[in-house]
Amino acid sequence: MDKEGRIYVAGHRGLVGSAIVRNLRSKGYNNIVGKTRQELDLTNQEAVRKFFQEEKIDYVFFAAARVGGINANNIYPAEFIYDNLIMECNVIKAAHDFKVKKLLFLGSTCIYPKMAPQPIKEEYLLTGLLEPTNEAYAVAKIAGLEMCKFFKRQYKDNFISCMPTNLYGPNDNFDLNNSHVMPALIRKFHEAKQSLADKVEIWGDGTPLREFLYVDDMADACVYLMENYEGEEHVNIGTGEEVSIGDLAKLIKKIVGFEGDIFFNTNMPNGTPRKLTDVTKLHELGWQHSVGLEEGINLAYDWFKDEELQALKLK
Repeated sequence: MDKEGRIYVAGHRGLVGSAIVRNLRSKGYNNIVGKTRQELDLTNQEAVRKFFQEEKIDYVFFAAARVGGINANNIYPAEFIYDNLIMECNVIKAAHDFKVKKLLFLGSTCIYPKMAPQPIKEEYLLTGLLEPTNEAYAVAKIAGLEMCKFFKRQYKDNFISCMPTNLYGPNDNFDLNNSHVMPALIRKFHEAKQSLADKVEIWGDGTPLREFLYVDDMADACVYLMENYEGEEHVNIGTGEEVSIGDLAKLIKKIVGFEGDIFFNTNMPNGTPRKLTDVTKLHELGWQHSVGLEEGINLAYDWFKDEELQALKLK
């Protein structure tokens, strides 16, 4: 990428986009464009086309999406598929029409088949049934990856895609109604500690295995791919390491300093039993993660406490 190029980070205030902005600036990329949802509605085709025409964008990091955990995916499947599909169509087509030099589309490992062989290789996409609890989101994100592939194949557009694993860190969503497992557990244990509760409830039986990547590592990998990769196939971004939800809960309990018990509610769904990425391709390209799980959780918890303190000061 050209250091003077105009870079649009879609979703620049979210967990993923804000980390990409931090990483870009640390590497000397300062010509960055970010628009809030109020400033630019990515579901509005006319507004998106006007934006690309006027802003003369050179590079795009497509990190905007409607996201949420199991509960949100179950409650709002129509919104998840519609909003994500229409945003992808609008941005990718505009990037093509207005001659963007390069675009990176971010998928998610939750869109791989539910029972994919482990660890999950890139070629396992579309080889089996999806996890029902996030099927609407998965179908939309798969369409985005495929759009990038076919625009590249037909028009030679330099559109690439990546598949990040479970992410966490600064600017994560800690709302217990629609957050993912890591921020939900951090908040649950923190609030239980503050209220002197005697136990924390965890959905499922604690056996599912998950991989977690600190979001600033993910951002570094994304910028690395934009600088070094031009292939048609998406690239997994992860650690290649996994932990059970039960062990994750115990680790967060220790870091937060909660002294009560953990209650596993087996009446609630587990989700996909195991989800570990094969990161051989990423390693062969020359990139590996640097933030370990315990270090990352400590960083995420420190950020959460700082945000909570700021919120209390504003009341």
